[in-house]
Amino acid sequence: MKPRLQTSLGQQLVMTPQLRQAIRLLQMSTAELEIELTEAVETNPLLDWSEPEEEPAQLRGNDDDQPPAEPAPEAARETAEDRDDWSPDEGPWTTSGSGGSFDDDEDGSPAERVAEADTLHDHLLWQLHLSHLSLRDRRIGATLIDALEDDGYLREPLSGIVQALRPDIEADEDEVLVVLRQIQRFDPVGVAARTLGECLHLQLAVLSDDTPGKALALRIADTALERLPRSGVAGIAQELKRPVAEVEEAVHLLRTLDPKPGAQVGELSHDTYVVPDCVVWRQRGVWRAALSGNTLPRITIHRGYEQMIRQCGDSDAGYLKAQLQEARWLLKSVEARGDTLLKVMRCLLHQQAGFLEFGEQALRPLTLRDVADEVGLHESTVSRAIARKYVRTPRGTLPMRAFFASGIDTDGGGEASSTAIQAMIRRLVDAENPRKPLSDAKLADLLKASGIPVARRTVAKYREALNILSSHERVRIA
Repeated sequence: MKPRLQTSLGQQLVMTPQLRQAIRLLQMSTAELEIELTEAVETNPLLDWSEPEEEPAQLRGNDDDQPPAEPAPEAARETAEDRDDWSPDEGPWTTSGSGGSFDDDEDGSPAERVAEADTLHDHLLWQLHLSHLSLRDRRIGATLIDALEDDGYLREPLSGIVQALRPDIEADEDEVLVVLRQIQRFDPVGVAARTLGECLHLQLAVLSDDTPGKALALRIADTALERLPRSGVAGIAQELKRPVAEVEEAVHLLRTLDPKPGAQVGELSHDTYVVPDCVVWRQRGVWRAALSGNTLPRITIHRGYEQMIRQCGDSDAGYLKAQLQEARWLLKSVEARGDTLLKVMRCLLHQQAGFLEFGEQALRPLTLRDVADEVGLHESTVSRAIARKYVRTPRGTLPMRAFFASGIDTDGGGEASSTAIQAMIRRLVDAENPRKPLSDAKLADLLKASGIPVARRTVAKYREALNILSSHERVRIA
């Protein structure tokens, strides 16, 4: 055997600073992005506000069967193949972000733009509901999520989870651990960890294997994290028998991770006003989507500083070049955020046009995996793209997650979404004889007659989710 060199071609994802920035901006709400851009302009001398350009003509739907759709927003952007009546307003080094809103009109109400608080538990339960886990595993998962603390950690021992599941579910700790591993793959990365080391390990695991310092950082997170503050880098290097420079690199990587990923979710309150990221309208019978950008400030690179780089000394030129590179990364990341949002929104329009036409009863089953497969993104990217994002539609301002729903098989060989079934239950209850309200069993029979086989207890669960009283309570009120 002789040592030899070989070359090979391959593709790997490296978590560069630019990619980390793009991921962080993608999961921000519009309000958070506005704060981020403001801070960037204040700290980077090469970034500046730019004057808004002349707004394009508004587009309005021209369907004969309904009033004109909502106007497209000011400075709305579309890709070249869908651009009909306006030209792009984005320069090569200018961005307005992806957020914006409509001016309130006769049909719009500021009340419909009030955001509901999306807690960490709500965010995880929503992902669990859309997962491909069995009903038994989803029940175990719901118990695990309920046990999580606000920072995202699971400090309840697995034995306590096993006890909490009884007597409805008899499971052992190994089965609970399997479901826990699935929840730990949800967004935000690192959630449902039992220790800080496990939380950091989960975040390291999603990085490319050739990320500088990853292997040693994993080892430190698993075996030496608690001793790091006391022993320091030199002490850990001696303990692990690795060069100090390598340990410093690994520790630096660990410090870029989030020790409390659960704190990312749940910051909105019930009285927080939201600004839609996208707008949806119908034009010549076709549903279209664009980014709204009339409220988020536009930023651009200060051209005067670019000229100064050529005139100043080496040290100053080096500083300005670094700031210029950061400014370009930021603009590119904001642009990528908008492109991803628009790609996902157009997929949702393609899948859920019936929902916009006829309401919740026409909502099709749709999961994160379905959208990810269609647009060529990872499920976690789709989850980040729709988290705390809103879209203005003729039906009001809706969260993007409203376009998703789990499914139930029907007698006709298709699927009906759980949201559509709830809408059918609501319609049946609204049309019932108030003196002889429909029982859960009767509602189940009516749904079965429509080709949707659901159990009585499933109907009861959906009825309770709709805040509809039981039949004997409804008859007392009547």
